[in-house]
Amino acid sequence: MKIFNFSLFLALFSFFVQPLTAQTAVKGKIIYTSAGEPITNGVILIKNGKIDRVGTEASVRIPDNYTILEAEVVTPGLIDAHTVVGLAGHYNQSHDQDQLETSSAIQPELRAVDAYNAKEALVGHLRSLGITTIHTGHGPGALISGQTMIVKTTGETVEKDVLVPSKMLAFTMGSMISSAIKKPGTRSKGVAMLRQELIKAQDYAEKRKDKKKPPSINLRMEALADLLEGKLTAMVTVHKANDIMTAIRLQEEFGFPMVIDGAAEAYLILDEIKKSGHPVFIHPTMIRTRGDSKNASMETAAKLSEAGIPFAFQSGYEGYVPKTRVVLFEAGVAVANGLDMQEALLALTINAAKLLGVDDRVGSLEKGKDADLVLFNGDPFEYTSHVTWVIINGNVQ
Repeated sequence: MKIFNFSLFLALFSFFVQPLTAQTAVKGKIIYTSAGEPITNGVILIKNGKIDRVGTEASVRIPDNYTILEAEVVTPGLIDAHTVVGLAGHYNQSHDQDQLETSSAIQPELRAVDAYNAKEALVGHLRSLGITTIHTGHGPGALISGQTMIVKTTGETVEKDVLVPSKMLAFTMGSMISSAIKKPGTRSKGVAMLRQELIKAQDYAEKRKDKKKPPSINLRMEALADLLEGKLTAMVTVHKANDIMTAIRLQEEFGFPMVIDGAAEAYLILDEIKKSGHPVFIHPTMIRTRGDSKNASMETAAKLSEAGIPFAFQSGYEGYVPKTRVVLFEAGVAVANGLDMQEALLALTINAAKLLGVDDRVGSLEKGKDADLVLFNGDPFEYTSHVTWVIINGNVQ
């Protein structure tokens, strides 16, 4: 008669329900480090939440006390360069939609970190598909809708997960201003309103340098002054070629750092964008082509790559349930439309990390960096492949 081994049951149950921590070894038939050539039959040692060693099975010995995970393909944790997840929730109801405040067209003082819900179901959805870091915050629809943040998708608390609490100011230009906001009514009015606020911010920035008689703190002016001083970056959501050129012109006038976001018609003005030096958070490859984005192309990523323009993939903002796209799938479609596979992976990892200024921690599999990894049972860009394990900060999720 077989006897039920309760101790063995408890041990197995504990293994599967609790995150694996501390010392883990990951073996991959192919490891894409985003820091050099892929490694065939490679090993990554993880210790205390950081990457300890990366190399071939022949060069890296796995200590006896390490938990071993195996996969066909291993990549760094994927990065979504622009989303609203954590502010926009999966129910698509008023109680979980904090991505756009419509009481005013210009509100740079709003902070995503004050509204982010680390336990939102969409955060877990992205994590399950290999997205370990997101640049999220207030969405398009206002001239300036607020400040963005960079955060891990561990789903703990915003204090534990956040990498950068305030990173960019979310701008919108073109005809995408929400109908819930009464003004501006036209493109020229919108730019005039932005210009007026930036002129005020220039004056405020000068006054706050006076330590003896600084001005009374104005949160709106503080944020815009930080932008003008390069402490924040303008992320300008804009699609049409003429609006992209307007954004570039405004940036040249005031000299603030800028990322072009969306850029559906970027392929029409590649030379101008490259000359400007501004990187692009490209529109989701499968974006619905309507309104300002009606001329979007699935080949834009390949064309940006060919032109030598730095770019990263984003899920952007969606008005429908489940409220988010998945950058892994968007990049896969870009690969099917001319983008080199390894270029796509770089755009999802180290290149995105560099554009966001967090490449010292994430984006590649190198000694000393955060142990954020994704394990696949096949080609990451093949739709029939699946994520088998996700590791964030050394913890198996």
